[in-house]
Amino acid sequence: MTSAIIALAVALVMGIATIGPALGQGNAAAKAMEGIARQPEVAGELRTTLIIALAFMEALTIYGLLIAFMLLFLKM
Repeated sequence: MTSAIIALAVALVMGIATIGPALGQGNAAAKAMEGIARQPEVAGELRTTLIIALAFMEALTIYGLLIAFMLLFLKM
C-alpha cells in the first residue's frame, strides 16, 4: 500500500514540476519574440535575458525531478 502511495506522489511531483515551468517558458519565449518584433535593435539584450530566465525555470523542473527521486529511492 505504501509503495503505491509513494508512486502516486512521485507522479504528482513530476507532473506539477513539469507543467509550471513549461507554461512559464512558453509565456516568456512568446513575450520575448513579441519584444524583438517590436524593437529589433534590442534583440541581443532580450535574447540574453531570455536564456537566463529559461535556465532558472529549467532548474525548477530539475528540483522537482530530484524530489521525485528522493521520494522514490529513500523509502526503499
